Amino acid sequence: MRNIKIRFTVSTLLPQIIHNNAKRMKGTSPSRGGGGEGARQRSAKMVFASSVNRTRKGKSMNKSITVGIDLAKNVFAVYGVDEAGKPALVKPKVAREQLHELIAQRPPCIIGMEACSGAHHWARQFRAHGHTVRLMAPKFVTPYRMSGKRGKNDAADAAAICEAVMRPAMRFVPVKEEHPQIILCLHRTRNGFVEERTATYNRLRGLVSEFGIVLPLKVTGLRRTIGDHLEELPGYANQCVGDLLAHADRLDERVAEYDRLITQAARADTRSKRLMERPGMGPVTASALLASIGGGHDFKNGRQVAAWIGLTPGQYSSGGKTRLGRITKAGDPYLRSLLVMGARAILSGLGDKRDGFSRWARTLQARRGYWRAVVAIAAKNARLAWAVLRYGEDFRLKPDMT
Repeated sequence: MRNIKIRFTVSTLLPQIIHNNAKRMKGTSPSRGGGGEGARQRSAKMVFASSVNRTRKGKSMNKSITVGIDLAKNVFAVYGVDEAGKPALVKPKVAREQLHELIAQRPPCIIGMEACSGAHHWARQFRAHGHTVRLMAPKFVTPYRMSGKRGKNDAADAAAICEAVMRPAMRFVPVKEEHPQIILCLHRTRNGFVEERTATYNRLRGLVSEFGIVLPLKVTGLRRTIGDHLEELPGYANQCVGDLLAHADRLDERVAEYDRLITQAARADTRSKRLMERPGMGPVTASALLASIGGGHDFKNGRQVAAWIGLTPGQYSSGGKTRLGRITKAGDPYLRSLLVMGARAILSGLGDKRDGFSRWARTLQARRGYWRAVVAIAAKNARLAWAVLRYGEDFRLKPDMT
């Protein structure tokens, strides 16, 4: 409606513009830009074109081409800038049911968000409307908040996200589809049951230690020992120990059920089956790696995958001197723990194996020690996993490394 109104106003004023311009040009000599009636008409057309161009320019500058969204549960903050970097869309409070409609009405633009809860869902929704969505780790957005100027609030977070997403050296998180998120949901639920089971056994050890009973760390030894001392526990302590053991049994059943589901999903995928051919990679590790890195196209090489998981040493180098410290432990701790447990299984099962991989692992352990060998094997498996997923059937190890 605004464009129609502008055109109507300009077209209405055009005769008056021509009349005023004719009066202003009256008496001007041809040598100084006159030219009679033709010159007056050309001058009027130039005024009209200038008015329309200013209108179109103002309209184009109001289009936000970069938008930052601070995600939340119910109230979101949106901040957008135009080509000149000036604020073009500032909405400190947007209700959850209004966010999708607000973004859907915008022309295709770049949308930045922090990779937090619900970010992948919103990214899929916004991409369906032609937008380019880029997710970032929250720790990479923090330096752009400029807390000294604006403080910490949702509006400042949205502005910081908008600023961070425009940085050319920024690293982005790949947007996950629904199926990988479903697989990772299985892993997180199973891992929660495992942690709860561990906490239950630790609680049991702490309770019975108050009565002078010290239980071993291993679960099999714990159950055998507590069974011999149940009659010694006074009063309600006996019932508490029995309830904790029954709860641990139910958690064992849930963990076994999720192991079955994860194994079924891993064996149904050709890529995860190829990963399970590698030593130290079972169905749980293969399924988690596939759901996390997909086809590996978001990484340039396998070393980036190992660094992303946190299996590479941190650098403290300066003045041309290279100083390498402990592993960074960056990225997903769940993936890192699975790869480390797989590496420990490889070392414990070496035996008298004479293949190239086993000889390399045995020599590494003798030269660098057990734990350094574990980390090196875990990093190597991460790099090999990327190569298997990236190149598929075209990837083949050298005969001496099989």
